[in-house]
Amino acid sequence: MGEVGAASLPPGALRLRADDLSWDRRPSRLGRRRQRRPPPRAPRRPAAVPAAPRTAARSPARLQRIAPDGFQVDRYPDDASARRAVEHRDAYAALLADDGKPEIVYAGANGPAVSALVAPLGNACATGCHTDGKKIPVVDILPLSKGDSRGLSVFYASFGLVLAGFLFGQTSYQVAPRLSFGQRVGSLALFALLGGLATALIACTAFGAIPGSFLGVAGLVTLMAGAVAAASVLLIRVFGPVGVPLGSIFLLVMGNATSGGVLPPDFLPGWLKPLASVMPAGVGVRALDGLAYFHHDGLVGGAVVLSAWIVLCVSALLLLDRIAASAAVAHAARR
Repeated sequence: MGEVGAASLPPGALRLRADDLSWDRRPSRLGRRRQRRPPPRAPRRPAAVPAAPRTAARSPARLQRIAPDGFQVDRYPDDASARRAVEHRDAYAALLADDGKPEIVYAGANGPAVSALVAPLGNACATGCHTDGKKIPVVDILPLSKGDSRGLSVFYASFGLVLAGFLFGQTSYQVAPRLSFGQRVGSLALFALLGGLATALIACTAFGAIPGSFLGVAGLVTLMAGAVAAASVLLIRVFGPVGVPLGSIFLLVMGNATSGGVLPPDFLPGWLKPLASVMPAGVGVRALDGLAYFHHDGLVGGAVVLSAWIVLCVSALLLLDRIAASAAVAHAARR
């Protein structure tokens, strides 16, 4: 974003790119000839930066000095709205200045990547924002739980059940391919329920790594395990042995890469980001984060998407079983 007139800059929110904190942007001699076309823009991360009316005109200009072309300003009426945006994961950080004492707030629960991106802004403002050399305080208003110092507990809890669900679906179909539909669905439900309870017992009760309702965490993990297990069974039912590598690529590799457990979805390339809102791992991780830290952000949507995965996969299995049974009856009648 280029330099904008002060009168046209209302309170708002900024978005910062992954390369905002790079130190040297000068091209090498070899690369100068190849920079005739502008490079593709990196995806921008939301960070709310509202200001009081008297500082509304100055805040975007300050941010421009920190990272030119790195921020996009949207309107926020006051500090409270900006803080709510951070608390509900609509933004990763906020610059608050209504009381004349600017501070940057962020949610450490978003993980180390966001914390590392936001933390240097306090020092940067000291030299680029006309604050008389004083560092603007950077405050974590949603810190990680004491049992999750590195912010990876939600990812490991989800990945463990996604992997277990894939292995259960694979082995149960290969070892017992002639199970009836009722027996297969019953075993899948029992596995998902036991996995969800065990994960919640370990992560919530034993270690306190995931704050929030025990039953809520158990329910979400149960849905994740059931969705992945049902999808694995369906892939093997449709594609036979080829369904195993298809499931590993689609459910494990792509699913966990776009889950947002290590990096939030806004850090993903544009072509991968949509998968985070439909894959079981992605919607499950967001729902768990929302349940634990972000005022239930993504909880309802995650439960709906995971339930849809289970219903659609189980319905497809039932349909395929009925088609196979009808074909067997017709074949027996011809004989």
